[in-house]
Parts: sequence; C-alpha cells; structure tokens
Amino acid sequence: MIAEIKLGLCNPPEPIYLYVNQGEVDGESYVWYKFNISQDKKIPVTQRALTGYLSELRLTTKEFKGKDNLKLDIVVSADELYVIRTGVETNFAKSFLLAASLVQDFSKPLIIVATAGDENTVFCNLYDAATKTKIYREWSRDLDWTTIIHDIQSLLGGTSSTIPSPPKLSVVPQPVHPQDLRVKNIRTLLDYPLDLVREWLQFQDVDRPSLLDISQINELIKTMCLAWAADKCEYPNEAESLYQPLLAVLMS
Repeated sequence: MIAEIKLGLCNPPEPIYLYVNQGEVDGESYVWYKFNISQDKKIPVTQRALTGYLSELRLTTKEFKGKDNLKLDIVVSADELYVIRTGVETNFAKSFLLAASLVQDFSKPLIIVATAGDENTVFCNLYDAATKTKIYREWSRDLDWTTIIHDIQSLLGGTSSTIPSPPKLSVVPQPVHPQDLRVKNIRTLLDYPLDLVREWLQFQDVDRPSLLDISQINELIKTMCLAWAADKCEYPNEAESLYQPLLAVLMS
C-alpha cells in the first residue's frame, strides 16, 4: 500500500540517524540520541523503542580519531526512514543480531528497544510488534557474526515488495590495524582470556585496541604479560622485573 503523500512544507526526505550510547545531556538521560552536526550537539531521544520494518542491514566504515571504525547500520522504515548506527562489536549490535537471526519474515513490523546495561553499555531487545512477544536467542561464544549478518541480509533481499528493500550489501573484510594485530598475537601466545581483554577495552569505552593511545595499548599488553607471569614467579616483584625481557621475546 502506498502511503498518502502530504502536500506543503516539509523536511527533506533524509534518514533520521539514531546513535546508540548511554549518557546524560542537561540532566536528561538517554540510551540513544540524534546528533546536530552544525552545532556539534547530542540531542537525547527519550523514547527507548522504535517500531517499524527492518528494510536493510549494512556495514559502514567511519573515521574516528584518525582510525577506521566499522559500524552496523540498522535501517528501519516507519513514519520516517531511520538509521540506527552502532559499532559492529557493541553489545547493542550483537544482541540485535542474535534476535533478528530468528526472524523469518521481515514483512512484519518489529519493535527495537534500547536498554541500558551496566556502566556505559546498551543492549537491544527485539519484539514482534503485532504480538508484543520478545524475540530471544541464547548467547554463545561460538557464534559466527559474519554468517548471521549474511543470513539476515539474504532474507531482507526477499521480503515483500510493499516494504522498501535495497539490494543486499556484502560483508567486506576490513584490513586489520597493526596495533589490533599486535595485541591479538600477544594474547594468543600468552593464552590470555579474550573476555578479559574485551572487559578491559569496554572500561576504556572502546571496542578495539587501535582506538586507544599507544600508552594505553602498552598498558594492556603489560597487564596480559604480568598476569601470565604471576603464577610462574616465586616473588611478587619478580614478574615486574621479567616484563621487558618477556615482551622482547614475544615481539621477536
């Protein structure tokens, strides 16, 4: 069905971008916000839910502090065209993808809810708009996120023609930043838990080492090295004294 076209003055037909983050502006809390580029100002969105049709899922590379940052764009057709933009490695993106991977018919409207977690984290809850039923999939360490994105994009490419459905966008592998590779290689050699690295990065409000200053990256590497050496040294200060020799071996 074609929506009625309203004549007269209106805003340009441009998408409304919603950025996912937990914060506060002028005493007003939010879990996502709009951004006024000309004023360099965040505009809190008080409503935590958006109801509409998922029409596209795409990956977009945006520059942040001189670094490429991969974003997940969730395109929703509603009263306006909305684009929910979030980091592809964030809790919001992954919890959305988990739930969306269970949806088989994207010609039906969904309710996307932004939910505040601990500290600065934001999660996504997904509901069937007609039944108000929550769509939930259990988290697993073995999930293949690239495949999940591909599968959702494939279904979107086959949805009803009454819902806008742009061509599927392929997931293009992004080049690995040298500092990300450096941390990954050392973590692998030390068999340091990946979850602990992720928790450390979340505490710094980033999702990968290359978004940190070099001094912070060195601090993360030192933390991994000292943790590895802690149960191998007889005296508490011995691990600290062995840090530089250990690092030299790891980097050789």
